[in-house]
Amino acid sequence: MPPSLRDWLPANHLAWFVMETVDELDLGPFYRAYRADGHGRAALEPSMMVSLLVYAYAVGVRSARAIERRCREDVAFRVITANQTLDHATIARFRVRHERAISDLFTGVLGLCAKAGLVKVGVVAVDGTKIAASATHHQNRSYRQIAEEILKEAGEIDAAEDELYGEKRGDELPEGFGTATERRARLREAKLALDAERAVKAKKVPRDRAKRLKECRARMEQDLALRRRVEAEHVAWRAKGIARDGSRKMNPHYYRPAVLPKEPDGKLNVTDPDSRNLKTTRGYVQGYNAQALVGEGQIVIAAEISTDTYDTGNLEPMVARALEELAAAGVVDRPGVALADAGYWRNDAIEKIVNEHHIQTLIAPDADKRKGPRPGRRGGLYDHARQILATDWGGQLYLKRQGIVEPVFAQIKSNRGFRRFSRRGRSAVRSEWRLLTATHNLLKLHQHLQAA
Repeated sequence: MPPSLRDWLPANHLAWFVMETVDELDLGPFYRAYRADGHGRAALEPSMMVSLLVYAYAVGVRSARAIERRCREDVAFRVITANQTLDHATIARFRVRHERAISDLFTGVLGLCAKAGLVKVGVVAVDGTKIAASATHHQNRSYRQIAEEILKEAGEIDAAEDELYGEKRGDELPEGFGTATERRARLREAKLALDAERAVKAKKVPRDRAKRLKECRARMEQDLALRRRVEAEHVAWRAKGIARDGSRKMNPHYYRPAVLPKEPDGKLNVTDPDSRNLKTTRGYVQGYNAQALVGEGQIVIAAEISTDTYDTGNLEPMVARALEELAAAGVVDRPGVALADAGYWRNDAIEKIVNEHHIQTLIAPDADKRKGPRPGRRGGLYDHARQILATDWGGQLYLKRQGIVEPVFAQIKSNRGFRRFSRRGRSAVRSEWRLLTATHNLLKLHQHLQAA
């Protein structure tokens, strides 16, 4: 090998571009997580760790152990790490510790794309794709099954404690808590640890299975309590006999309140309680609904995570998020037209985008298989959208949707092999999805500069 690391790779290699790009990003949130008073062991250089993660995701390497192997075997990885061999645990802990900061890299990369003139927002398209979670649907449990597993584990724990402690209670003070001085010191340490945990905004998925079972049970009980409260409020509202707009009377006797179960129904996954069993065109997948709003040139403007099977409720939040991302990236232009397929049709969301955000929408009111109009949905926005799509201009404009957003998912899932999230919990999955879409934009920027 040449004596200098700079001779190991050609000047136009992606690794050099990634390191130069990371130097242009705001890495303040990463550095603020470390002490600056000289106490403690020195951490690995955060800019090097960020470059390593960004390059690894850009080339389709996401496992911490796979990244560790590449740091030993791959020349580009060795150049980024300055020929250091990193442990997979260090890489995984860095990704967990800086979850929010890694997610915010998306905005920084979008700003660089905007400076290069790649962000075009005249016509944007929004769509979603189902991606598997780091969990299996075989771990979905009902409320009764979770309760039975908790009781079963409690019985096994009691039997193990009887064998371990015998006649003793097992709750005797451990070593280090014998005197008042030792107890006060230990309690102060425990208080500091609890304060640090409360400071963390995003709730993590517990690693311990017993804790996950209890968390799932508590969530299902909260959902049932919410349903009962909403149903009670709805019954009280119906009893007044006044319509939502206050214009006409309703007969409350025609309404039958929903019969709620005595215990929570439905199921939760005990491996990743945030994931859902989502319906796809090829069956069901335990995972998340990854949303992306893309501009012309296939630059991702906004990327978020949903747990809903259907895309109906994601249209307005994605447009609002895109406006925030554009403002943070320094882009003054606003989207002119938002395109979406029939799965996003929702009257109130379309009206809000047009009236409040001042963005025109062109959304198919019917699926491709339907030829005639849908019964019971005639008039207003529905007929208006059908009339626009029936024109040559409207049809050609709507055809842009597929060419704008679909290739992004094809690049990520087929070309780069991303079909399953490696982390658990909605916050962690969101961070991973935004990092993945940020590297997609980074590759577009690299290709643009190479062509120039």
